[in-house]
Amino acid sequence: MNFKPTVRHLPLLLLVVIIPGLLLVLFLAAGGWLTPQRLSAQSLVQSLQQNSGVHPGYRRNHAKGVCVTGDFTSSGNAAFLSRASVFQPGTVPVIGRFAIAGGNPHAPDYGVPVRSLALEFQLAHGEQWRTGMNALPFFPVSTPQAFYDQQQASRPLPQTGKPDAQKLMAFTIAHPEVKPFFAWVKTHVLAASWAQEQYNSLNAFRFTNAQGETRFVRWSLVPRTPWQPISAAQQQQPDYLQSDLHDRLATAPLKWDLVISVAQPGDAVNDASKVWPADRQQVVAGTLTLRDSSPQQGGSCNDINYDPLILPQGISGSDDPLLNARSAAYAKSFNLRTAEQAHQQEKKS
Repeated sequence: MNFKPTVRHLPLLLLVVIIPGLLLVLFLAAGGWLTPQRLSAQSLVQSLQQNSGVHPGYRRNHAKGVCVTGDFTSSGNAAFLSRASVFQPGTVPVIGRFAIAGGNPHAPDYGVPVRSLALEFQLAHGEQWRTGMNALPFFPVSTPQAFYDQQQASRPLPQTGKPDAQKLMAFTIAHPEVKPFFAWVKTHVLAASWAQEQYNSLNAFRFTNAQGETRFVRWSLVPRTPWQPISAAQQQQPDYLQSDLHDRLATAPLKWDLVISVAQPGDAVNDASKVWPADRQQVVAGTLTLRDSSPQQGGSCNDINYDPLILPQGISGSDDPLLNARSAAYAKSFNLRTAEQAHQQEKKS
């Protein structure tokens, strides 16, 4: 039987046409297609690739790294801050990844001032807590657009391999919040080992406890391994961080204390470029113990996207715009590299 639309069918027809259209508009808007001036995850990833080159099968940032496994033992001390099960007394397995910043998986370890540690806490009932932390006291800038502008200004010139000094100066004038970071880079002395670094969340998050009380926090992994400066011999070894980590783990596990810092009214909870006062309440939530390492390609961390917004109940993101940008860019990077790895595997078979 043929269907002949009438006036009374008009609302139904409009729904059939309009709903898919709205979904398409939302999809295109989310991808940045309708607003070319809007900064998208693809733009962020492309800016990283322009600076470091394209290395198929690798992450677009923090490309050089190594997988680690271990566990986290909660002291129970942070349960009053968050109802997340990870803060109840007990031990959960952890899969992590040490890395150096930048998109070149073959960069010499000494040539990069920023190091990182990402973790996936594997909790009960399928919950996970993923976090990406950096060994620096604050983020260089406060917004995704400023980060993109920084990448553009830092792009190496083909003839010199160095950024355009005038573009860097213009960026600094336009983004004065970056000056403390540049000052930190000039005076920062690298540690001799990944094991000796303190790794900070930089972004703030909301912790909600069993009573429904919410507080803003940041966290740090404070090493139990004493700090030592990088040696002259290590500066000549492009892969010394991985060699050092392997040797240390062959001798004994490595430990860090997870320290939660609690914000006070007036603290910058949506700006990762601002440091909180040192006198903020700190709670030692437990101990991270790392026991083994393995190469990243094909290793235990290879298939993990360390999206900072994959969080258990009791933890949620702040309104820091960098968090959503990181989440989107990490997803874009993950999709690219996993597709490339699958293609590489097909060529081998």
